[in-house]
Amino acid sequence: MVGGGEGAFIGGVHRMAARLDDRWELVAGCFSRDPERGTRSAAALHVPPDRAYPDVASLLAGEAARPDRVDAVAIVTPNASHHAIAHACLTAGFHVICDKPLCTRIEDAEDLRHLVRESGRVFALTHNYTGYPMIREARAMVAAGALGRLRVVQVEYAQDWLATALETTGQKQAAWRQDPSQAGPAGALGDIGTHAHNLLEFVSGQHVAQLAAQLTAFVPGRRMDDDVQMMLRLSGGARGMLWASQVAPGHENGLRLRLYGEAASLEWAQEHPNQLRVAALGEAPRILARGTGGLSAAAAHATRLPPGHPEGYLEAFAQLYRDTAEQIAARLEGRAPDPASLLVPGVEDGVRGVAFMAAALESEARGGAWVAL
Repeated sequence: MVGGGEGAFIGGVHRMAARLDDRWELVAGCFSRDPERGTRSAAALHVPPDRAYPDVASLLAGEAARPDRVDAVAIVTPNASHHAIAHACLTAGFHVICDKPLCTRIEDAEDLRHLVRESGRVFALTHNYTGYPMIREARAMVAAGALGRLRVVQVEYAQDWLATALETTGQKQAAWRQDPSQAGPAGALGDIGTHAHNLLEFVSGQHVAQLAAQLTAFVPGRRMDDDVQMMLRLSGGARGMLWASQVAPGHENGLRLRLYGEAASLEWAQEHPNQLRVAALGEAPRILARGTGGLSAAAAHATRLPPGHPEGYLEAFAQLYRDTAEQIAARLEGRAPDPASLLVPGVEDGVRGVAFMAAALESEARGGAWVAL
């Protein structure tokens, strides 16, 4: 693991997710740019001192020389550093698990795409909401034509934790997310807007082709956007809307997706992830529940517990680690991977995410004009 030391949030989530299905073991890392903090973090995580490295170059060189070298490197650092670290890992021949977004510049995204194709390494991008069983069920239903021709897609991701200038108080998570040198040029757009965009594309099966965006920094003195609103034109003809906000009082982690087709609609909310609302035209709505009969193979593959035992954020995150492990294990064993494991977002999804951010920033700069991705 690179990053994820003391005071980090997402590093701990990655570690819990990796361990959940007993497919991974954390054995080495460079956990902080601060050597003392990195050493303390490694000790707390029971990483042997000789595999606790001071920097990425040392990690890659040290592991490459070992007969028991790591299989993959998990990158859990702020956005602006993803490209350089992933580039180094791929060049050194390691598989990569990278937190989203892929990076902050389209040129860097295309460079990583080229390296993944050239190296043949597995590259997983942790858009973790794609790991929920009922999201995979929704994707399967759309692909099977259960909604008919898709007309409208609405996705929103509303939070309230940055409704005040939290970044000025020394709070680490807020500080780096509103620092362009670490987060890149996008605030809420890069942090949660990319999740909304990815989820929309994952379930609908269509790509955002054009968008018209309005990015706002509502909190006085804030350097980057904390609210994003946009209209979308999708590649298959559907129209959509996306709202991502971190200044919406009353919302903790309000990721919600709605899809409307000619024959039916679907609705899913991350805070109630085990249910999917389906409404066929002219019929009473019904609720599909995770773990019950009649769901797709894709939903069953991502389900661990019987009905009535809720599965949530960590299990969805763990699904990506389990599926990535299967892809890598298949290569090591010279066999084809389980096809159900191939739904993990990868570098191509990452490139589209970076293009999405670039188009939104350009649209805002042009007064909300329509911009093609």
